[in-house]
This record gives sequence, C-alpha cells and structure tokens, in this order.
Amino acid sequence: MTPLGRRLLDSALAALAVALVTHVVTVVLFAAINGATVEVLAQVNGVFGFSSLLLFVFVMIVATAGVLDNRWISLAVAVLAAFVSSWLGALLAIVSAGNPISGELIDYLWISVFGFNLLFQVVAVLAVVTLGRRIWMARQASAAASRRLAIVRMPSSRLAEGELTHQERVPVDMDLADAQWEAYVEALRGEGFTIVDVPPADELPDSVFIEDALVMIGGTAVVTRPGAESRRPEVDAAEQTARELGLRIERIVEPGSLDGGDVLAIGDVLHVGRGGRTNAEGIRQLRAIARKHGRDVVAVPVTTALHLKSAVTALPDGTVIGHPPLIDDVSMWRSFLPMPEAEGGHVVVLSDDAVLMAASAPQSAELIRSLGYRVVTVDISEFEKLEGCVTCLSVLVR
Repeated sequence: MTPLGRRLLDSALAALAVALVTHVVTVVLFAAINGATVEVLAQVNGVFGFSSLLLFVFVMIVATAGVLDNRWISLAVAVLAAFVSSWLGALLAIVSAGNPISGELIDYLWISVFGFNLLFQVVAVLAVVTLGRRIWMARQASAAASRRLAIVRMPSSRLAEGELTHQERVPVDMDLADAQWEAYVEALRGEGFTIVDVPPADELPDSVFIEDALVMIGGTAVVTRPGAESRRPEVDAAEQTARELGLRIERIVEPGSLDGGDVLAIGDVLHVGRGGRTNAEGIRQLRAIARKHGRDVVAVPVTTALHLKSAVTALPDGTVIGHPPLIDDVSMWRSFLPMPEAEGGHVVVLSDDAVLMAASAPQSAELIRSLGYRVVTVDISEFEKLEGCVTCLSVLVR
C-alpha cells in the first residue's frame, strides 16, 4: 500500500469509529430520554443518520490533513465539525422528508443547535478528541515503527564547485566521491533503511547534501529555505519526493532562511544553529511549526562552523558530542562528551544502540564503542573537502 493509501485508510478508520460511536450513543441516549420505543428509535435513527454520515466525511478530511496530531487543534476542529455536521444533517433529514426550505426552517435549525442537536454535538466532540484521535495516533505510530526510510540524492558531476565557507578549496576526486556515496547508501540499506532517491540535479553542485533541504518533525517534512542563494533550487525536488512519500509539508519562507544542517533534534527539543546559513526569522518560523507538533526550539549561536551539526550531534541517549575547538559554548550543553577529532562530533543515529560515523575519526569511534554503542563507519573524505559530514548526505524518516 502506498503511503497516501495508508494515510487514507487510517483516516477512514478513525472517522468511521467516531461516526458510529457518536450515532449509536446519541440515538440510545435520545431515545432513552424521550421513551425508548421501536418507533422512537427508528425516528431518531433517521434524524441523526445524515449528521453521522457528514461527521464521518469531515473527520476523515481533517485526519488526512494531519489535524488530529495536535490535541488542542483537534478539539477546536471537533467542535466545528460537530456543529456543521449536526446542522447540515438536520437540514438534509428534514428536506428529505419532503419539507421545503424556508425561513422558518432555517430559524428552527439554529434553535436546534441548542436543542436536540446539542446531544449529538457533545458526543461527537468527545468521540473525536478521545476515540478518533487515539485510533489515528496509534495507526501513525504503527506505521512509523514499520517504516525506516533514508532520503538521499546522487552527487552532481559539479560537486567540486560546491559552496565553501570555513575551508580552502582542494581538488575533489569525483570517481572516489561517487564510490563513497554508493558505500554510504549501502551502509544505510544494510541497517534496514529503505532508500528513497531524490532525482539528481547535475546543475546543483551541493544537491548531494540533502539534509539541508528537509527537516523531519515526526511525519512532517519542513521544506527549508537554504541560506546560500545558489542552493535554494535544491528544495523543489526534495519537496516533491516528500509529498510522494505521503509526508505532511511545512515550509520556511522568505525572509526566513534555514539549513537542515543547523537543526539538531534531542528528544522533543530542536536545537537550531544561528549562524551564516540560518537567520532569526527562519528560527522563528521553525519554532511556530514545531510548536504545533509539541516540540520546543532552542536557538544556538554558531560562528566557528558551517552548521550546528558541523560542530555537534547527539548520541541515542541524548549526550551531545563534538570537538571543543569547533563549539562556541560547550557549557550550554547539559550532557557533553568531547571528541578527540573534528569529524568525531558527527553521528547519524541508526537505532538505540548504533550510530554511523566517518572513517576519518577512528579515535572518536573507539571512544563511542567503549560506551556500548555499535559504530558503523564510512569513508566520506571527498565530501569532507566540501564541509560535508555523515549527517549531510541523508534525511532519515522513521
């Protein structure tokens, strides 16, 4: 099943549960209040049938849009959906019985909002924010647990022309770079990740550094606006790939700028580097997006490295690692472990007990192994010549 198909199925299941429970509970309670005879049950069933059907449609739409991810937004939308479905459902029920639409009918429907429709609305709201949201979140968690994707992008033949900020330009061996990229991809595949290729862009030298184009927050892909103007066209194909995977899309827009390499997620906190590629407006926009997903954003000054993750990354347990000379302020990290090599501060978390590192930091790799982690190493020397590291070459979806 495609990601979109799975998403639609999950939405339909949550909406169906909400509509059925709302309908049954409303009919039973209403009939009990008014005398539970067969005739009353049949009549009430017909009255609320259209409302329950419309509620199903509305909940499926908002679930597909990802609204149920947030508790408070779910509540607001539930109130709106309950009101609209009960009002329109009552209108359809009355009209289908042969009654013409009139001013008196409309007045009656408005009154019904605080009359017989009030019970339906209360039950519907409770069903959406409890049962519907619980089913949706459980299905999403199940899908996430079974999906481990690595988004990558093949190197451009013009890789050697890529942007440089903190390093001098040196020759790049393109044949070796291609071989190293293939080995990097195979290492991810060997760790159980399904590889997703963004279409290559030969005209964009830095496009292999796909991390800067997308930031993952749960099932949402934030399409960035890179700080280097030459890199901004990279995001178009990355966004299209994210859409094809069924990911929800958010964007950083002008005048904001944000590179994915400046975003380090540790638990529910996104640490964002404020340096040459990411500006204050980009951080503000990301903070607003992250808040909708229950995440916090903490800005971190970056002056000694290209990106925040050029200086530090984090082990699976949340311990921040890095090479002290590349870090503006080590004291801001609650749990920090210094690495003996500059490249040793870069890890891709593969699982709770495994990380991916560059082969150029053997002492750091050994130090991390001594902490009980399994370390997978790859040679990325040609990408390091362009200020790249192991995190830059992929975006993991899990």
